[in-house]
Amino acid sequence: MKYTKEFPIFKTKVAGVTKKFDLSHPKDRAEYFKKKAGKEIAVLKKYLNGGGTFVAYFMGKKNAGKGTYTKLIGEIFGKEHIGHISVGDIVRGAHKAMEDKKERGVLMEHLRKTYRGYISFDESVDALLGRSATTLLPTEFILALVKRQVDMMPKKALFIDGFPRDLDQISYALFFRDLINYREDPDLFIAIDIPNAVIDERIKYRVVCPLCQTPRNLKLLATKDVGYDKERKIFYLKCDDPNCKKPGTRMEGKEGDNLGIGPIRERIKRDGELIDTMFTLHGVPKILLRNAIPVKVAKKYVDAYEITPEYVYAHDAKTGKIKTIEKPWTVKDDEGVEVMSLLAPTVVVSLLKQLPGALNLRV
Repeated sequence: MKYTKEFPIFKTKVAGVTKKFDLSHPKDRAEYFKKKAGKEIAVLKKYLNGGGTFVAYFMGKKNAGKGTYTKLIGEIFGKEHIGHISVGDIVRGAHKAMEDKKERGVLMEHLRKTYRGYISFDESVDALLGRSATTLLPTEFILALVKRQVDMMPKKALFIDGFPRDLDQISYALFFRDLINYREDPDLFIAIDIPNAVIDERIKYRVVCPLCQTPRNLKLLATKDVGYDKERKIFYLKCDDPNCKKPGTRMEGKEGDNLGIGPIRERIKRDGELIDTMFTLHGVPKILLRNAIPVKVAKKYVDAYEITPEYVYAHDAKTGKIKTIEKPWTVKDDEGVEVMSLLAPTVVVSLLKQLPGALNLRV
């Protein structure tokens, strides 16, 4: 997305702040957020502590980082104030609930009371369970599922991930706060601008611990310990999550990830069109989060440790030791500009800088 006066590049470099923060550690992140957006955090905490809430629709391409950003926001303000609703998780959860007789009864009762749509209730259930090859799960049915999830949560600021998903759902999003009894609370759109090349690399090199499901990336988010498979002549990451049942477990990639963005290219294109449409709307506050920054201005706007590095590895056959080498990583964005990807906490700083204005709060 092009840079405009309305949506400029946010400068996270702060004069006088010279410490190099380790953004992978919670304590350093807490200090980092305070140094970079302390005033905004104080204003938002006062708003949330006073009972203020809002509904934010997180929009972005698949693997753009919506869940990660929401998790970091919850880390800053506390889970008692921040709620995350993943529409995809809700739909999958509903499908699983249908397998249990007791849960199925409770869910069906709720859906029968709240569903209003253009196809029958039974057809909608068939679509949910995948029994119909021609009927798509209606938006109205998804709304009923989300409303149930909201009813089960204490009132708090909501980040809704995965809705709207199609162009026709934008009109529903505009009035969604009324449907879930947030009538007096502001709502806003948060869009993530991320180059396809970044998503492609994230998919190709992502790995996960088979025991604790901790995600990492062989190229972009290395662990402290790295292994070398002599037979396959490849490097692999070892899980370093202290909460893992067996730290040091070999992390593995998912089948098909080597294809990168290819299998989801059409969905990525549709997500981009959805974001473009959202930006044409009037009367709804909009926030743009930029995942990447042009190389030519990076030093002016951000600190070096805020930029996503690339990791490469060297294996010493004699000693068996593995050396991890960190170097700059650049890609071309969707418009052909050479850019550097920003780490998640840095993107969150730009969100913190914009959120008070979207909520009409004075900093």
